[in-house]
Amino acid sequence: MKKLLLTLALMLGTLTAANAQFGIIGGWTTAKAPSTVGDLLPKNASLFHAGVAYKFEIGPFFALQPALVYQGKATYVNQQSSLYSRSNFLELELGTQVGIDLLALRPYFLFEPFIGVDLGALNKLNGEVSQVLNDAKKKFEYGFGVGAGIELVSHIQISVQWFMNFGKLYDSNKLVNTDLNSLTNLRNYQGVKITLGLFF
Repeated sequence: MKKLLLTLALMLGTLTAANAQFGIIGGWTTAKAPSTVGDLLPKNASLFHAGVAYKFEIGPFFALQPALVYQGKATYVNQQSSLYSRSNFLELELGTQVGIDLLALRPYFLFEPFIGVDLGALNKLNGEVSQVLNDAKKKFEYGFGVGAGIELVSHIQISVQWFMNFGKLYDSNKLVNTDLNSLTNLRNYQGVKITLGLFF
């Protein structure tokens, strides 16, 4: 039994190594923070993302693609004044791709759960940096993305996905006794990512 398990492990390792590729990814992100507060009107803000990925195929239809990515997400909010909320996340993405290899190209659907930590918030109220909002910003995030993409000649990927962060954008306990209390219901980011990947 041990020999059988060892043989299967070696076969899987050989298959993974033969079908694995390192890649550089990056692209455009647009996001906003939907709100449960009636007088808040979130608007999209556009930033970028960039990082590294490791793709390995599992059988003819599946591929796993974990990635470590710098991800900027932000939103504009109008509430009798101008509020700009930005987070600079370091994200670990666990991409799963389901597609079919047509030799020169591989179209696929993707599902991508992620977790992240905020490397530094930038929150401006009336054009001025707000330390209160910076301190109240949630430092950790988690969520998922769904979308589709196409891979060309096994080396170039282009994908589009919709993503959603869970939880609220600010810690309600840190804003409850301030004049910014209404922001405690501001939901976390959601939006669209367009990503280009080069694999070697």
